[in-house]
Amino acid sequence: MIKFLINLLMRFILFVTCDINKKALKAVPRNGPLILIGNHINSLDVLVALAFSYPRKIFFLVKKETFESPFLKFLFNTWGSIPVDRGTADFQALNKAADALNQGHFFVIAPEGTRTKNGRLIKAHTGVVVIAMKSKATIMPVVQYGGEKFFENIKKLRRTKVTIQVGAPFIISPGSAYPDKEERQLIADEIMYQVAELLPAEYRGYYSDLSKATTNYLNFDVPVIKPIHHPRWHKIANAVRNYFSFARNPAE
Repeated sequence: MIKFLINLLMRFILFVTCDINKKALKAVPRNGPLILIGNHINSLDVLVALAFSYPRKIFFLVKKETFESPFLKFLFNTWGSIPVDRGTADFQALNKAADALNQGHFFVIAPEGTRTKNGRLIKAHTGVVVIAMKSKATIMPVVQYGGEKFFENIKKLRRTKVTIQVGAPFIISPGSAYPDKEERQLIADEIMYQVAELLPAEYRGYYSDLSKATTNYLNFDVPVIKPIHHPRWHKIANAVRNYFSFARNPAE
């Protein structure tokens, strides 16, 4: 119940401050295990991911310093956050992520490992490769853009236009039982090119040259997965639409 109320509040905040094109989210399945990968611009995309992933059980990595704030600790513990030490190769956190996937849940990760703020992609870390190999879970790219203007627009009392795009799901098929560091980076780069292809050219950054995109380690022959359906949210959305429709055109 607490999670539902917090989610309702987050959606209200997003409705007031943003104009989100989320039609593509219909392609995201209702059940895991599934790794959702994407870009990380700022805190807005975290809010969007949490709000529109509900009611799934999702897990994600959060830098351990975040838990020093009692409010953020409560908020992220309400969801399935996993503290991570970004200064080291935190294999304990990666193992927890793989365990969550092995239990059939969702795991959300930005392979870049940090916020870019300007929206342009930076070189990926290899943690997503380790998690995907340990869990053997399917990966699905989900990107969003436009949020880099959020804080500037807030000051001007403007809504921010955010677009969400979803790519084709795939699994990792490495050339060896456990790839070395160099091969893991090659796989991470292939994964990030799948992210880059969903973004407008000005957001692709480090992965701008799509002619370098390869799929040597990626297998797109994955089982068909059913899209998500939120009957509760559909009822609420319809009720809200009907209310405002009546307010604009009251019966005479």
